[in-house]
Amino acid sequence: MLALGSLAFVSPWLLVALGALPIIWWLLRVTPPAPRRIAFPALRLLLGLVPREETPARTPLWLILLRIALAAVVILAVAHPLLNPQARLASTGPILVVVDDDWAAARDWPARQAALEDLLTEAEREDRQVVLVATAPTATDEPPAALTPLRAADARAAVQALLPKPWPADRRVARARLEALSLPDATSAIWLSDGIADGGDEALAAYLAERGSLRYLAAEPTLMLAAGDAEANDVAVGLRSLPAPTPRLFQVRASAEDGRLLARQAVTVEPGAKRAEVRLPMPSELRNRLTRIEIEGDQSAGSVLLVDERWRRRPVGIVAAANASGQPLLGQNFYLERALGPFTEIRHGRAEDLLKRELAVLIYSDTGPDSPVEEGAVGKWVESGGLLLRFAGPHLAEQGDHLLPVRLRRGGRTIGGALSWEQPAKLAPFAPDSPFAGLAIPADVTVSRQVLAEPDLDLASKTWARLADGTPLVTADKRGQGWIVLVHTTANADWSNLALSGLFVEMLRRIEVTSQGVTEAGEDALAPIETLDGFGRLQRAPPTARPIVGKEMATAIASPQHPPGFYGTADARRALNISAGSAELKPIESLPPGTLRESLTTGREIDFRPPLLTAALLLALADLLIAFALRGLLRRRPARLAAGVLLGMLVAASAAHADDAFVVQATSELRLAYIRTGNEEVDILSRAGLVGLTGTLNRRTAVETAEPLAVDIERDELIFFPLLYWPVVATQAVPSPKAVERINRYLETGGTILFDTRDANDQTPGPVGGAAVSAQRLRRLVTGIKMPPLVPIPPDHVLTKSFYLLHEFPGRWNVGTLWVEPVEDRVNDGVSSALVGANDWAGAWATDGQGRPAFAVVPGGEPQREMAMRFGINLVMYVLTGNYKSDQVHVPAILERLGQ
Repeated sequence: MLALGSLAFVSPWLLVALGALPIIWWLLRVTPPAPRRIAFPALRLLLGLVPREETPARTPLWLILLRIALAAVVILAVAHPLLNPQARLASTGPILVVVDDDWAAARDWPARQAALEDLLTEAEREDRQVVLVATAPTATDEPPAALTPLRAADARAAVQALLPKPWPADRRVARARLEALSLPDATSAIWLSDGIADGGDEALAAYLAERGSLRYLAAEPTLMLAAGDAEANDVAVGLRSLPAPTPRLFQVRASAEDGRLLARQAVTVEPGAKRAEVRLPMPSELRNRLTRIEIEGDQSAGSVLLVDERWRRRPVGIVAAANASGQPLLGQNFYLERALGPFTEIRHGRAEDLLKRELAVLIYSDTGPDSPVEEGAVGKWVESGGLLLRFAGPHLAEQGDHLLPVRLRRGGRTIGGALSWEQPAKLAPFAPDSPFAGLAIPADVTVSRQVLAEPDLDLASKTWARLADGTPLVTADKRGQGWIVLVHTTANADWSNLALSGLFVEMLRRIEVTSQGVTEAGEDALAPIETLDGFGRLQRAPPTARPIVGKEMATAIASPQHPPGFYGTADARRALNISAGSAELKPIESLPPGTLRESLTTGREIDFRPPLLTAALLLALADLLIAFALRGLLRRRPARLAAGVLLGMLVAASAAHADDAFVVQATSELRLAYIRTGNEEVDILSRAGLVGLTGTLNRRTAVETAEPLAVDIERDELIFFPLLYWPVVATQAVPSPKAVERINRYLETGGTILFDTRDANDQTPGPVGGAAVSAQRLRRLVTGIKMPPLVPIPPDHVLTKSFYLLHEFPGRWNVGTLWVEPVEDRVNDGVSSALVGANDWAGAWATDGQGRPAFAVVPGGEPQREMAMRFGINLVMYVLTGNYKSDQVHVPAILERLGQ
């Protein structure tokens, strides 16, 4: 290969033919054009004849230059010129190819593979060997195989088998593997880097530069999500990035385990910034369903943040207590659950089971540990940072254990009883140093009975709340890193009406905030459940993944033995993310002198042979037409006519080629289609909706449909599609008469159009003639279209039973009426040619690039989305099968399904 700067030739020896251009010049100059044929007249007609034109003795100069240019273009095309050839570095030895295949390489993996393919093609042309080195460790415990130079064809198979790993690269090991390989100094080195410094990048770059010459191909700045803090109504997420020269806008989305969208927020990374923060609005009710936060459109394990129970509402465990009366309102835990429910996650069970999971507060209501073993486990949990909250009652007044903040007297104190002169006591104002300081005490909150604390020197310091007579109502004691808190009255209304007041809720909230929340199972091994692959897709944990000891989970980092994902059990999961152990992303800045920096896209080679051959063909055609004209085979007007015809044929051929491509694409497979409205956002939504419906249709039915197409009613033919989805927007132009004719022909020949006004909150009495804005838009669009009369869909319509049994047709909304054509089996096999609704079905069907729902549906949530998907399936089966399900032969099967 001959290289001239960024230009190289695959067959440089063919350039010698350029030296023959002077000879071609001489031959063309001395060779006259073909003689012109003139009809010989009678001799008498020759008298006084003076020819107006003479045949030149030599070829015109401009024609010589044209043919010289044609010859030069042919020679250059045969020499196969390339721009930016991958192996153009001057060397004779093998090509060292270092590939970062860690989590950061996943976001541009297709471009990385394309660059590798170009490189191997170039190496194959030059018959050079390739040494391929991947920097990410493998998942197996076996040491990596020794490196050996490979033929380009063998290296191509290795490249095709490469996939990004969901853990960081280890360039120190890659350098050690290269050093163990004996290579000549004259080599070319190419490093396809992710741009992230890991401590071994400088040594690796220096080693590659010492072998010969280094070419550094960097990817776009990498992104990573890191956990932030969770407030009452939002969740903070940190976005870490390598610095970029321009601002970048991203969408961060939060989703539930079933893929439902919970929140979406835009975030901008400023030029040169390494981090940004985004706050996702999310009430605590939604946060309890949160399992995944990710950057939309960025497919890598680093752009995914898995969420476990630590992000959810603080878990509170209530030890099960027997309800002696059998009435919920008299139970010990009834008011506790109502008070704690809005801001905590309540769990029930035995103490030993509750302590195995993440827990913030453990509550005993008039009970205590059943055994010394349970008492010891609870005490150890409290010393590790837990908060034990206990409520008094008849049983606690008669028993004692060591899990109390103060010593108690036997029995209890009754205030305001039948034999007492006292009235029920009220609460005293809270002390400034009490956790309850600042709370307003209702005047009607009283306590009629309590358990009393034995007088001690430190009783005052342990008291958080008192009655008006000074006796403690709430006492607490610090044990290790945790707390033991005792409320000296019951958790129900037996001894006090405190549980019936709003003060009870606020006091519990203050106590819950005091807790730290720990898990007792620190020594237990957390087995891998699901792990992320390099592209950020959650999958079953591979057999090479190992468990993590519970107490080491906080310091664990992603590795081949511990890939990012969920660990533990299905009920108690802990998340390990790529961001664990990484404070920030540092760019690779120091490279050896002489290193050629490029990006993965700018480094692609460009083959000039196709355009050169095209230019040679055009020049040859031009020379042919000129030769015909010089020989007199074409007159001036016929020549112009021929040129015009030729140009028209070329234009017509290109247009016909485009039309043919659309026809082939529309007819080669069964496809759904949507009307292109001109509103980019709506068109993207329509496509996403039909893509989601198509995928579900292929999975659940025997119908096999390809990706949907967008159709332009002004240009494209419609008869190839059984169903058209037409979203109604205000900005869409009224169809032209030609488009109206095309639409009417489509409806008359059996086509069906689903008009979706997407505005279910603005319903009108009729689908076309109402006064609402959505109806006016529809009426404007269908002007001139032969719309059939429409009626609300009857309960026994075929559409309600074409595949699923349905009685409603929700979409993203569920308040609109579906209008159909009255059933006439003699017309179009009973299929309505037009359906009109307003529930935004495309929004309910829409999925993102990873197959997850793109929009929330209201008010029914995921069950409503399922019904919307079933309506879509019924609609497709309806337009494909007609009134098939209306036959009486299917009545027994339908009745049987209704009975089930």
